[in-house]
Amino acid sequence: MRGSIQKRTLKAMKDGKPAVQYYIVYELGMRWDEKKEKYVRRQKWERVPEEQNTKKKAQKLLTKRLAEIDRGEFIEPDTVTFREFKDIWVSKYAEGQVRPATMELYRSTFNRHLIPAFGDVEIAKIRVEDVQELKSKKLAEGLSPETVKKILRLLRQMLDHAVDWGRIRTNPTRKVSFPRIPRRETDFYSPEEIRLLLKKAPAKWYPFYLVAVTTGMRLGELLAMKWENLDWNQKQYSVKETFSQKRGPTARGFAETKTEGSAQTVDLTATCLRALEAHRKRQAEEKLKVGEKYQDLGLIFATGIGSGWNDKNVVNREFHPLLKEAGLRRIRFHDLRHTCASLLIAQGESPKYVQRQLRHASIQITFDRYGHLFPETNRKAMRRMDETLFGKPAKTTRGQAV
Repeated sequence: MRGSIQKRTLKAMKDGKPAVQYYIVYELGMRWDEKKEKYVRRQKWERVPEEQNTKKKAQKLLTKRLAEIDRGEFIEPDTVTFREFKDIWVSKYAEGQVRPATMELYRSTFNRHLIPAFGDVEIAKIRVEDVQELKSKKLAEGLSPETVKKILRLLRQMLDHAVDWGRIRTNPTRKVSFPRIPRRETDFYSPEEIRLLLKKAPAKWYPFYLVAVTTGMRLGELLAMKWENLDWNQKQYSVKETFSQKRGPTARGFAETKTEGSAQTVDLTATCLRALEAHRKRQAEEKLKVGEKYQDLGLIFATGIGSGWNDKNVVNREFHPLLKEAGLRRIRFHDLRHTCASLLIAQGESPKYVQRQLRHASIQITFDRYGHLFPETNRKAMRRMDETLFGKPAKTTRGQAV
């Protein structure tokens, strides 16, 4: 017998009758039986999934399995638990592939969400409904849709590798949609508000905020700026690193930029360069005062002894108090990046230039985030079409020029 269908009656009732469960049974070749001291046939009993639990669909599944065995494509589901596979996945893939800060976030997600849900469950037995239950439970606990999406995305990534490595046949997370994330409206300051912010900023901080607004660099990238990456002649700065704070065992210090595409140059205004030049002179004076105690890391923005600024202190002790003093509404520091984009668009820069200055991976990202800020050009385009064809603007039926 190469294969058969077995029917089992369950204690549970369905439609007034005892429920049934179908199994498909097939042979997987021979195995050595130590007790009998001889080779015996290996049989596999596979429970038919709930959505296929009919005799007709069980027969189709059995035919599929026998064909996989004949072609040498059969994958016997792994008995490794999720907890065990997590360690395998981390050692074989994550360590060395992802940034230390990202790895620390992964560990937090494992400990707080995925291990409690699936720790001792065999990865081959994680079902679609189990993943759906995790999604619903986390949303009910009050986690944001964005956080739940990150949890599911990590689980999906892991189980995709399990499929690639031949440990499971299919990835159940692929049938569970990510939660819809409400679009967050970007906030930004007007030119008048920026001038007020810069006017109120202390002399030491003026270059920092000016660079942030005119380049659109992220906070971590600003904190990691080094003099050696500044090209005074080309009026550009090469973004090569970001400054990350300590997360668990991950040390505080410099790391790769957010994405590979983020490591590019940004243009600097003449006003910005003059401010940085004055800032460099002040920094040189600080070095002389401190002497040997100064930790010269080559940072553009540093403490009085040369070490890097703390990102949380920058926001909570400097940025937000400055907004309050200037009488400006409170925004996130990251909104200065959005402010840069809005200023570029308002002054008529091309979408391609906005993409390059903000270092978006694609122009589609630029349009998705800032498309509503670009002026409507449909009417102008159609007017130019008439001028090209007929030499003058056409009149509408109401006598108005289009």
